[in-house]
Amino acid sequence: MRTFIAIPLPDESLVMLDEVQQQLRATKAEVRWVSIASIHLTLKFLGETEPETIERLSDALEAELRYGRCFTVRLQGLGCFPNQRNPRVIWCGIGGDTGQLQGLQQKVESICASFGFPQEKREFHPHLTLGRVTGKRNLQPLLDCIKIGAAQELSFRADHFNIYRSTLKPQGAVYSVLKSIRLLGQD
Repeated sequence: MRTFIAIPLPDESLVMLDEVQQQLRATKAEVRWVSIASIHLTLKFLGETEPETIERLSDALEAELRYGRCFTVRLQGLGCFPNQRNPRVIWCGIGGDTGQLQGLQQKVESICASFGFPQEKREFHPHLTLGRVTGKRNLQPLLDCIKIGAAQELSFRADHFNIYRSTLKPQGAVYSVLKSIRLLGQD
């Protein structure tokens, strides 16, 4: 089964992202938009994983990380990967306690590596994927809207992360929580 590890977003954040996405959609740019219910903050993509491995991995993650501190995640700004001249991915940026977030991601990466998962070679750039550009039509209005929408901010407390199963369906991937791991440490 395809799996990944991510921090879920609270409803308030999803409502804000839905409003942002609606503004971006109004540009009629050629973008395949991510379903609001599917937006999450990825810590590690695992890929195809055996159920027994997930069980052992979740136990190890919980044992090592459950006393990690909760922290603040701030949704801030909009942008594109790789850049605005050649946008492929439309994203919402992440701020807040980024040191805590980076530390959690590095620990997750390290624990996963001990189970044989390949380590990510790219630097961790926390973001929320809102959509993927599929064509050039109406690109400039989209980029203008991204600049205007960059001022919106909203914070939430990250107090847990999940291991998800990703099931590919014709209408897109469907995510289900396999295990939720609470961060019990005080901040």
